[in-house]
Amino acid sequence: MSVRNAFVAAAVALLAAGFAANAGAQARKGDGPCAEDAKKFCGNEKPGGGRIAKCMKTHEAELSPACQSQMKAVEQRIEEVRKECNADAEKFCKGIRPGQGRILACLKSHQAELAPACAAEFNRAGKR
Repeated sequence: MSVRNAFVAAAVALLAAGFAANAGAQARKGDGPCAEDAKKFCGNEKPGGGRIAKCMKTHEAELSPACQSQMKAVEQRIEEVRKECNADAEKFCKGIRPGQGRILACLKSHQAELAPACAAEFNRAGKR
């Protein structure tokens, strides 16, 4: 797997985990555009490891329009992160074996050296 593909996978996992956490929180609190869908389709999934996000993705065609819209927004966000940080992943993390957040950790360890656009993505992610 190339560093580019590994980074895309890491970004997907990171943002999917964020989506899953958000969907899980929405389901527990009963709010947000995906709360009911998360309960309906993925209520039996154990939170963590992106399981809720994966479950929601498998039911994408059945989700409410508002939830589908939120999921599309997450996918666009993934593409933004990939676009802004791919060059830094290639530069700083070329020898890093993908998986388990290693490339993300590598990028974080080089945060002071990241291109401004990639650093901004990290700052945005840290504020959520």
